Amino acid sequence: MITTVINPARNEWAALCRRNTPDDADIEEAVGRIIDDVASRGDEALRDMALRYDGVKLADIALRADEIAAAADRVSDEVKQAIAVAADNIRRFHIAQQPRAVDLEVMPGVRCLQRPVAIERVGLYIPGGQAPLFSTVLMLGIPASIAGCRHKVLCTPRTSVSDIAPEIIYAATVCGIDRICCTGGAQAIAAMAFGTDSVPAVDKIFGPGNRYVTKAKQLLSRRVAIDMPAGPSEVMVMADHTSVAEFVAADMLSQAEHGPDSQAILVCDSESTARRAAEAIERLRPRLSRSGSIDRSLSHSRAIVLPDRSDMVDFANTYAAEHLIISMERPWEIADAITSAGSVFVGNYSPESAGDYASGTNHTLPTAGWARSMSGVNMDSFYRKITYQQLTPEGLASLAPSITAMARAERLDAHALAVEIRTHKQLLEYV
Repeated sequence: MITTVINPARNEWAALCRRNTPDDADIEEAVGRIIDDVASRGDEALRDMALRYDGVKLADIALRADEIAAAADRVSDEVKQAIAVAADNIRRFHIAQQPRAVDLEVMPGVRCLQRPVAIERVGLYIPGGQAPLFSTVLMLGIPASIAGCRHKVLCTPRTSVSDIAPEIIYAATVCGIDRICCTGGAQAIAAMAFGTDSVPAVDKIFGPGNRYVTKAKQLLSRRVAIDMPAGPSEVMVMADHTSVAEFVAADMLSQAEHGPDSQAILVCDSESTARRAAEAIERLRPRLSRSGSIDRSLSHSRAIVLPDRSDMVDFANTYAAEHLIISMERPWEIADAITSAGSVFVGNYSPESAGDYASGTNHTLPTAGWARSMSGVNMDSFYRKITYQQLTPEGLASLAPSITAMARAERLDAHALAVEIRTHKQLLEYV
């Protein structure tokens, strides 16, 4: 049974919003060693770590074309059709997000432009483990393809317990991914950052992972760009008397099954709503296969009772959930007041599962409160924007007094000279 907290004081909210992700110095030290090893030994280090951590002896780190084709043939027609539907929706929604160029004459003779330019080389990380997250391949690979990223490499581990899921490989082919490499963990992130004989170096790394992967992304962000420090997954459900207890419970359980560090938070308007949800969780839980992960996740999940709607909104914005589900009366009134969330699911018939797989929105989202300052993956993630300016002689002459006054006030005389030498012929003749 999840813990229920009744009408907590605001000075208790910070503790109630705390995630189950302690900052472990041992992890940082271990990841630092892995990074150094990959940087110095490349593929040799990747092979050694595959044997040590995953129990598999790698011959080729990158999959061959015949292996990719054979894996795609093993995917059922049902799953291929499901991937096609999801890919179409993801593609449609992300095409609509494409950034536009800006071309503006800010004053006569002064033209400013901004153009989006695709990141040349992107690395996509797909975790291993019991859940083959081929949906994440679509969420990262499709926008990368739409943006026009020229080189796309995917890293995912091959282990002694399970080979790379054929669905992951098939989804990669759907997205036009150039290279699939059989390496995982912090070592995969290091390989994409530095480059090895088998794993090309990239300009930006995308994708979720465990604490080792997240720490590697953070440590290497000084060398290579990253999407965000995405940690264990989380959901918050906001519910009132109009919610359906079984729906709320299923949403919380679907998050809890991601892993023992995942967190599910219920914010509701009454003790009866909290009780009904908790009872539904107990009824539904025995049906599910990942009982170990679910039980450990629920042990640090909780229900918060806040009878006032405005307090519920304030608490939700304080928590800044990766996924926020609003199962309340007049849900858009609540949604419009939300300022901190990765992705919001509005109404009783909008489960998080829809966004995770096939509605079209991206499921690679900020966790651990990062939604207060960061966005989830979107089309902007795959571009950098270059600005341009062109001034005519007349435009520069009009702007010169402002430029030179500011430059001299900052005691940067050469900046002023660069303008004056163009606008004062006698100065040019003197030089």
